[in-house]
Parts: sequence; C-alpha cells; structure tokens
Amino acid sequence: MMHLADLPDTIAVFPLPRAILLPRARLPLHIFEPRYLQMFEDALKTPERLIGMIQPCTGSGDAGTLQAIGCAGRVTQFSETEDGRYMVTLSGLSRFRILEEVTGFSPYRRCAVNWSGFEGDLAHASDVDTAFDRSGFLALLERFFVAQGVSTDWESMKEAEDELLINSLSMLLEFDPEDKQALLEAPCLATRRKTLVTLIEFSLRGGADEDILQ
Repeated sequence: MMHLADLPDTIAVFPLPRAILLPRARLPLHIFEPRYLQMFEDALKTPERLIGMIQPCTGSGDAGTLQAIGCAGRVTQFSETEDGRYMVTLSGLSRFRILEEVTGFSPYRRCAVNWSGFEGDLAHASDVDTAFDRSGFLALLERFFVAQGVSTDWESMKEAEDELLINSLSMLLEFDPEDKQALLEAPCLATRRKTLVTLIEFSLRGGADEDILQ
C-alpha cells in the first residue's frame, strides 16, 4: 500500500476530455501519439509508474488550461501492437491537485502536484455508501440504458461492489466534461452516487426540474 510520502512531487499528465480515472478503478488507454508513447515509456522507468489523467478545461484543447484536479493511475498492464502502439491499463491510485506546470524539454506535459486532501484515495478498503438504494439505482440505470439503446452485462452489474459499480459508471457513461469533473471531484462515494443519479435523471427527463432518486 502506498502512502502520501511515497508519491512523487511531479508527474506526467495526459490531458483527455471526457476521460476521468477514479481511485481503485481501471482505465484502458490506447496510446499512439509519439509524445504520449514517450510519456508511457518514461513512466515505466520510474518506480511508481504513474500517469496523471486530467481533463483540459472546456474548449482549451489538450494544449490549453488544465482542470485543477486529476487522478493518477499506476500502469498495471500493457501490450504492444505490431505497429508500435500500446494498449495500457491504468489502475487508479489517488487524485491530485495541480500546483503548476513544469517546463522543460519533455514532449508531453508535466506538473508539480499536491496529494494532500485525498488521503482516503490511498486506503486499501473501498469507500462505503450506507444510504445506497441498490435496487432503485439499478432500475433507474436500466431505464437510462434502454433510452440510450445501450446493452450491458446485468449479472456483472448486480454482482459488482458498490464502489466499483458507481465509479465504473462515472468513468464510462457519456456526460459533458464539466459533469465528469464533478464526478471526479466528489468528496465521497455517496456524493458521487447522488451526482451520478442527478445526471442520469436529467438525461432521462431532458433536464426537467423533478424529484430525483437520492
């Protein structure tokens, strides 16, 4: 188990809109741009093997202003294709707050970061949401998937632990970047679940101001 003292002060960051990583969740990445191939290869040379996932601010592109908070993942699996691309899995470790961008000769972006305030992300045990109405949430989710024309493995959904279920859906479902950022920055699992329910309900109701499932 890592502690705050084990985490580096500076990390490589991968700006990607609508892509968030959450602690104890996994994010698959397809890396093919030369600068990010270099970033990945450099990360493998460090003991932590960390890459920071962060969203660019809306409209700024990956070369523009970054959101203040992202989440670092440890490279836990990768494979190389015949044409030199990488299929990578990041395992979410901890969120971070950007202090400043570090200039240098690197082709990718690097930032000085602060990990304080996210100590719970490093806990081995899953976060708990004692008020989670699982059956009601799954019924809402089924309505949403039907409306979106999405099929899923419901048995896996039903068997997933609460945190894995909420965090995976927060990462996978298509919402605006600002909404994805709100899910990332939620201080606890219960807040993230409430935010997720709100976003799903608004999508189903076209943003109507009606009572939502809490």
